[in-house]
Amino acid sequence: MEIERKFLVKAEPDLGDATSVAVRQGYITRPGDSVSVRLRQKGAKFLLTVKSGEGLVREEHETRIEHGIFETFWPATEGRRVEKTRWTGALPKGETFEYDVFEGYHSPLRLVEVEFESRKAAEAFIPPDWFGTEVTGERAYSNEVLATEGLPSETAR
Repeated sequence: MEIERKFLVKAEPDLGDATSVAVRQGYITRPGDSVSVRLRQKGAKFLLTVKSGEGLVREEHETRIEHGIFETFWPATEGRRVEKTRWTGALPKGETFEYDVFEGYHSPLRLVEVEFESRKAAEAFIPPDWFGTEVTGERAYSNEVLATEGLPSETAR
């Protein structure tokens, strides 16, 4: 299970001790399917993820796969991909943030996500000043919709 809140980014953060990794991901399924099947390369790791549900709490199952398997299925994601740099760091109260800087067609989009252990913790979270408008559960800001439909009109170039 994944409990996560997602926000636009209002101001570039001080990334301090945050680490970064290049991410490319593509979707085998299409928006509107009851589940989402995603391939992701995160640095040297290759992952297959199945998600279902919408909003704050979603089901998520992820497994590591071998590079050859990733390459076998990657062509099936043509036209349904995003590339980004993901920065991971700690917020002042100890929560972990994932700050995504989208590249290519999806530039200049910036999103930040925070995952939680419980719904109660998620609902009690007070975002720092550099977080912008909350977009949790907004379909247009899901990576799958970004990969297939592009940027929402309010963030388009």
